[in-house]
Amino acid sequence: MVIKYTKHFLDKLENLFAASEYILRYEKGNFKSGYCVLKETKIVIINKYFPIEGKINALIDIINELNFDPKDFNEKSTQDFLSELRQTTLKF
Repeated sequence: MVIKYTKHFLDKLENLFAASEYILRYEKGNFKSGYCVLKETKIVIINKYFPIEGKINALIDIINELNFDPKDFNEKSTQDFLSELRQTTLKF
């Protein structure tokens, strides 16, 4: 899958979190990786001062870290998007 660093692609990633059990928030903070995952409370916090590219990369990292299962989502389009996304590797 080709990652597009656009607002539309960021919205799709945010919608993926909205359909999951996790709450996505943008806050200011001193996160070394640019994000923080509070697994016990199922909250994901992204540095709000990140540019779009940083937010997208952080969200993809988190999705891979949390191992979202496409079967946990109701919509077929969300399942397909997640399946494609899980096959994507970021190269820095």
